[in-house]
Amino acid sequence: MDGRVDPARIARVARELADPDVCCFQEVAENYDALAGSSGEHQPELLKTLFPGYSAHFACAVDLPDGKGGRRRYGNLILSRLPVQRVLRHSLPWPPEDGVPSMPRVALEAAVQAPWGLVSVTTTHLEFYSGRQRAAQVARLRELEAERQLHAKAAPYGPQSSDVFQHRPRPAASILTGDFNMPPEDPSVARLLETWRDAWQVAHPGAPHPPSFHVHDKEDGRRPYFCDFVFVSPDLAARVASVRVDSDTQASDHQPVIVEFS
Repeated sequence: MDGRVDPARIARVARELADPDVCCFQEVAENYDALAGSSGEHQPELLKTLFPGYSAHFACAVDLPDGKGGRRRYGNLILSRLPVQRVLRHSLPWPPEDGVPSMPRVALEAAVQAPWGLVSVTTTHLEFYSGRQRAAQVARLRELEAERQLHAKAAPYGPQSSDVFQHRPRPAASILTGDFNMPPEDPSVARLLETWRDAWQVAHPGAPHPPSFHVHDKEDGRRPYFCDFVFVSPDLAARVASVRVDSDTQASDHQPVIVEFS
């Protein structure tokens, strides 16, 4: 919130808050000195270096020339010290809308070997300015979940001559997280809840969500609200041990959400 981009500080805060097995980051940039506070640092590589022992998986939604022969990229990152199997990168719908600022969006999915078994961890960052685009992106996320459930039930195919065709399990258990850019009362949240459970409500039945956005940023006068959800498939709900939002840190304009599974 002091206007400086500092991956080392972000890494330190994340470790102090939770010592996490898996981190899901949004707004991760590479060679993007046009972004406020950034010097064009390679943030995916820096964060990977700052988390020794973790594997790093990046998906860019924005990929543009920098005017100097290179590329500028911007997207989501998953870091995991648990083993990661298949990683998938899903482009989300981007329907055009006259006069509305927007950008491409992506969902990054990693099959993580948790202590209880394989689980799909997906992180995303939905459109801020357009409810129509968010609704289309939510519909696609639900389609992807339905497809993955079918993959989880499908019989494995036989040995293949090429490794790219070898069967890799796609788990039924899933976690969907990220910056959804909409409050809990938004109709698109209700659509997501037709597929997943809200981890906050699992851990705190009936309790209002604490704000996770605009908590410390008062410049534009917006009221603080919650938009950084962690959704879990129904079979994982019983494993949600705790969910908390750290309201004190000013390391970001969003407050970190920490979920523990048992």
